[in-house]
Amino acid sequence: MQSATTSFPHDRPSPRTHPHSPIASSQDRGWQHILVEEFYQPPGEEICQSATAHVLCLSLNLRPSRLSLRMSDRSYTSLFRKGDLSIAPAQALFFSQWSQDDRYLRIKVASKFLDHVAHQDMESNLNRIDLLPEFQVRNLQIEQISMMLLAELYSGGVAGHLYIESLTNMLAIHLLRNYSGHNPHIPIYQGGLSYQQLLKVTDYISDRLADPIQLADLAELLGMSQFHFGRLFKQSMGVAPYQYVLQQRVERAKHLLQSTTLPVVEIAMQCGFSSHSHLGKWLRHDTGMTPKAFRSQFS
Repeated sequence: MQSATTSFPHDRPSPRTHPHSPIASSQDRGWQHILVEEFYQPPGEEICQSATAHVLCLSLNLRPSRLSLRMSDRSYTSLFRKGDLSIAPAQALFFSQWSQDDRYLRIKVASKFLDHVAHQDMESNLNRIDLLPEFQVRNLQIEQISMMLLAELYSGGVAGHLYIESLTNMLAIHLLRNYSGHNPHIPIYQGGLSYQQLLKVTDYISDRLADPIQLADLAELLGMSQFHFGRLFKQSMGVAPYQYVLQQRVERAKHLLQSTTLPVVEIAMQCGFSSHSHLGKWLRHDTGMTPKAFRSQFS
């Protein structure tokens, strides 16, 4: 099941928004259901509103910074430290003002995606899930997921879209568990996948290594949600789905380097790597050698 990349066309900055652009953005990376942007802004103010996404702002300041926030009829002023999180639900008008340089990570999660995750993973019949507005909270899990997304943004996406899908799903689950106004119940499944289920999934992956492999496709194959599939797969295999797929791509590339004379760039494409250098990075990680050096052992 292919899923279109989510865009956020109705996000509305006000004329008072400082004109500086993000210093890093996932806008053109093809990430689904999520937009990750890092900002470093001089003193100023901003109004942000998204009709289609919940907005998370995570402070990255190395020293405390005074920040004034307002949502609806609520106002809040405090010193924000690295890791402090604010949440503006979809459609909320979010005003912020700061008097010194401010560095922060802004993450927009598509509201329709959060609704979809809730219907898959929660015992809920609600058509729409609302998040609670938050001005300054600490959540270690969300902070860790956010920093992993930021690291992947700067790495150029070397771990692949399957990794981003996994992080996006984990972020959605933590938001629903901690900041939903509906007190959701998310069941926990134990025991891992059955032998037949594992065989079905691993055969599917093996047959499609050259193609983009999405978490949604693997979960749909077994008729379960992406979140629960990821948990059960890791219980069974000891690694997350994206790690297993990467391992299989590296092993396929090693076999082709050893047994064929195909150009390295063609081997990279056949194994699902985005480029010669992408294959080289993960082969060096696995063997300590470049593709050329690895192949020379067998010539």
